Amino acid sequence: MPGHDPTFPRPGTDDLILRTRGLTRRFMGFTAVQDVDLQVRRGSIHALIGPNGAGKSTCFNLLTKFLEPSAGTIHYNGVDITHAAPAALAQRGMVRSFQISATFPALTALQNVRIALQRRSGASFCFWRSNRSLRALHPRAMELLEQVGLAAQAGVPASELSYGRCRALELATTLALEPELMLLDEPTQGMGHEDVEAVTTLIQRVAQGRTVLLVEHNMQVVSRIADTITVLQRGQVLAEGSYEAVSRDPRVVEAYMGGSTPVLGGAEEHGHG
Repeated sequence: MPGHDPTFPRPGTDDLILRTRGLTRRFMGFTAVQDVDLQVRRGSIHALIGPNGAGKSTCFNLLTKFLEPSAGTIHYNGVDITHAAPAALAQRGMVRSFQISATFPALTALQNVRIALQRRSGASFCFWRSNRSLRALHPRAMELLEQVGLAAQAGVPASELSYGRCRALELATTLALEPELMLLDEPTQGMGHEDVEAVTTLIQRVAQGRTVLLVEHNMQVVSRIADTITVLQRGQVLAEGSYEAVSRDPRVVEAYMGGSTPVLGGAEEHGHG
């Protein structure tokens, strides 16, 4: 079931963690994202979906500052971050994962998490630090691995982990940065059913006490965990609301299915907008 944390404020103007107004991005005369007004509520899991070419990835890159908007504004925790650098957002607690797992394959799971903890402490490039100082990070690293179900694989190189466990490791390294807002880009892409189930459950677990914004193509995942869904089409917001509401919206049905069914389908809609 979607998981609002009851300790967070309920919907209202004061509980928005991320908000955009008129967010627009043009490429050589082509408008990929146009006038997107997005509101992400604190403590929620918010999904950004849409058919192929809808502008999801462009929107995500704008939010995480890997692209500069052509127009519009982005506010995070009430602060204008429209022109902030990606690293500055991470320091503020807004941390992104990517479609492709961003772990160090030759390093163990423990070492990967420890590097992320070094980054949080401001020593991310101090690879010459003594074993004694690195050992101080060991308890927290193991705690994070335990949280994502990888404690038993702490000494296993990332290259030897299954794809699903690699994504779990990436979540652990993301958590090491103590995010307030986690942005997950296609977290279940390319996974088999078993890994999808495991990662979906993991996202629900790590979302407790945090806000999650994710781009996701698997409608079964979205229906299971998302509190709010924003549907994009041709770079614009087509619909927004609960899964039940948007899946029955005629405009959404038309965008996904050509009007052939009253609800969105299952796990086979793939769109890399």
